[in-house]
Amino acid sequence: MGQQEKVSTSLAGAVSEGISASLAAVDAELDRRYPGDPGTRQPVHTVYVPGNAFDAGTIRSWGDQALAALDEHAPDPASFAAVLGLSEALAEDVYGRVRAKLEREPIEDLRVDFEDGYAGQDEDQDAARAARLISEAYAGGTAAPYMGIRMKCMESAVRDRGVRTTDVFLTGLLEHGGLPDGLVLTLPKVTFPEQITAFVRLLDAFEKAHGLDAGRLGFEIQIETSQAILAADGTAAVARMIGAAEGRATGLHYGTFDYSACLGVSAAYQASDHPAADHAKAIMQVAAAGTGVRVSDGSTNVLPVGTTQHVHEAWRLHYGLTRRALARAYYQGWDMHPGHIPTRYAAVFAFYREGFEAAAKRLSAYANHAGGDVMDEPATAKALSSYLLRGIDCGALDTGEVDALTGMTRGDLDRFAAPRRGDLTATGDR
Repeated sequence: MGQQEKVSTSLAGAVSEGISASLAAVDAELDRRYPGDPGTRQPVHTVYVPGNAFDAGTIRSWGDQALAALDEHAPDPASFAAVLGLSEALAEDVYGRVRAKLEREPIEDLRVDFEDGYAGQDEDQDAARAARLISEAYAGGTAAPYMGIRMKCMESAVRDRGVRTTDVFLTGLLEHGGLPDGLVLTLPKVTFPEQITAFVRLLDAFEKAHGLDAGRLGFEIQIETSQAILAADGTAAVARMIGAAEGRATGLHYGTFDYSACLGVSAAYQASDHPAADHAKAIMQVAAAGTGVRVSDGSTNVLPVGTTQHVHEAWRLHYGLTRRALARAYYQGWDMHPGHIPTRYAAVFAFYREGFEAAAKRLSAYANHAGGDVMDEPATAKALSSYLLRGIDCGALDTGEVDALTGMTRGDLDRFAAPRRGDLTATGDR
């Protein structure tokens, strides 16, 4: 070793202590408001099924209809790849994984809808039935990983109905075995943060009534009005909504058609790639960053039905929109029809398989201080490991192949994906 340098300082230790004391409140606020990603699985899509139409066979029926659509309109890897523009190298792998996914887990997240899509005559009965069927599905191993309801919003005309349906549904779950781990609630058409506060009061009252842990019930916020993005005072209302949720918010979901209509976008141009949609989602993304609240894209209403030519056109549209969203870090979206599921999974699987090898090698080089042609930071290592974990969770990647290229276990990837706050800002030795 060389000669040790003399290290001198000019400030007393009290200066550093005083600075830390002055920032203690800021430190606490950072930890409270920006806890980071929860590290749990995020579904790649949400499927909405009207409460009056949902039954015990819904999930399997969607999978069977999606498989039938493939059989009729793209019966082999080559024909599917030709429709979507998949490379020859990916065609067989992606097609095989899509079919396997449709057999094994056709829906990752299902919301029984009691809002716009609901057309039933007895909402109490349908909500109670949904609670029973969801409980039975979880008990029998046939549930989607995530399931729940979308109730009516907190606006005056439907508020009481939304509160009652939430109560009936949650009470039914408790009567049939308890709240499942995959339970998700979606609050639509939020305009003011005070509506979030009201919904928090509802959930808090339910928890107290049943002796549940405080904060047990979380919910998604659906962004469908311009006022949810920009408040009358010029502030980003969606950021205030996350705070108003008091830690219960789990997601922000963009409502493509209600939001577009709110801005006066003509029906023919209401789509998730419209500039108005991009603006709204960008604000949502920035507001949610670091909070642990995830952002979901919306849907397309162009259904892959009818002639093979029309189905192929709809598939290309849906595939392109999904790939576009993934590149913009919107890892979840809505699917409105069983025919959308093949292209949802094709887009997701191709996204992860195309970038898998490069991401795995970069993460391995970072972890082993091996260098390479890209100089990565701790934050990039977090992004790389999160990318691989998302691919594993949805079935695009296998743990064995990830282990082989990275030399890392699932636990290793989890640690890189969810570092301590200081690990992302510290300098020096990695």
